[in-house]
Amino acid sequence: MVLRTTTPLTEGTYTAARGAVDTALTATKIVLDGEANSYGLCRPPGHHATTDLYGGYCFFNNAAVAAHYVSSTFGTKVTVLDVDYHHGNGTQEIFYGRDDVQYVSLHGDPTRAYPYITGYADEEGTGRGRGANLNIPLPKRTEDDPYMSALDRACEAIRAFSPGLLIVSLGLDTFVTDPISDLAVTQDGFRRSGDLVRQLGLPTVVLQEGGYDVNALGTNVQAWLHGLAATKN
Repeated sequence: MVLRTTTPLTEGTYTAARGAVDTALTATKIVLDGEANSYGLCRPPGHHATTDLYGGYCFFNNAAVAAHYVSSTFGTKVTVLDVDYHHGNGTQEIFYGRDDVQYVSLHGDPTRAYPYITGYADEEGTGRGRGANLNIPLPKRTEDDPYMSALDRACEAIRAFSPGLLIVSLGLDTFVTDPISDLAVTQDGFRRSGDLVRQLGLPTVVLQEGGYDVNALGTNVQAWLHGLAATKN
C-alpha cells in the first residue's frame, strides 16, 4: 500500500470510507431492483483510489467497487462516466486492461490539473481494454456550451460501448465559482448535463465525488439530478 500524507488517516477514516462503499453499493442495488436512477452521497469520495494507492481524499474507489460488482456478478457491461474536474486516475487504473467496464472522463487538462500524471487524450486502455478508456481534457474556463459538446462526445462513446448500466462519478468542482478549479460551468449547465445523460436511456447510478463551493454544492447537485430525472428545479 502506497501512502499519501496529503490524505491523512484519522480514527474514523476506515468507518467513513467503508460507509461510502456501502452507500455506493446500496445505490446500485436500488437501480438493479428496478429504479431508473439513484443517487449516493458518498463521503469520502473515491475516484483517485487505485488498486494499491489512496490519495486525493479518496481511500476506497466507490464507483469502481460498484462497477466491478455489477460486471462480475451479472455479466453486465458497465460504463463509469466521470465528470469531476480532476481526472479519476484510480478508476482508470483499475479498469485500464478490461473490456467489461468502460471509463469515460471529462476533466481539467492534466498539464495544469491534479493528478497531473494521468488523464491525457492518448490514454485509450491496454490489451483487452484498448478502446474502452476515453479521456476528454478541457481547457481553462470552459463554459456551458463547449462543455456540453464535450459531454455529447462522451455520450456517443457510451452508446457505442452499449453498457447495461451507467455509473456517474459526479463532481461539481467544474462550477464557475469553485475555489480550487478553473472551469466555468453554471447551474444551468449542470441541469443540461443531467438531461443529456438522461437521453442515453440507461439505468443510472450517480455517486458523489468532488465539489468545493460549499454554499452552491447542494443546489448544483439538485440541478444535475433534476436534469437526469427531467423535472423542474
